[in-house]
Amino acid sequence: MAFPTSVNDQITDAVTQSNVKVLGDAPAIAMGAIYQATAHAAGIAAENAVANQQSVNELGIAVVTRCVNALVSAPRK
Repeated sequence: MAFPTSVNDQITDAVTQSNVKVLGDAPAIAMGAIYQATAHAAGIAAENAVANQQSVNELGIAVVTRCVNALVSAPRK
């Protein structure tokens, strides 16, 4: 330490090393959080794409049904 204190040197060294470890781990933890958030966003985007595709398919089925009904109920000549 730079100046004498009433605290044991081993305690101050342990606290200093603990603080250095926390600062050293911070970038890895931050990147892990970013990767997790990105994976979650990609999963939600895939779910939305599937839901939109299902809606378009239902709309297509409704259009085909309407057209078939129109053809079947059309007067024959």
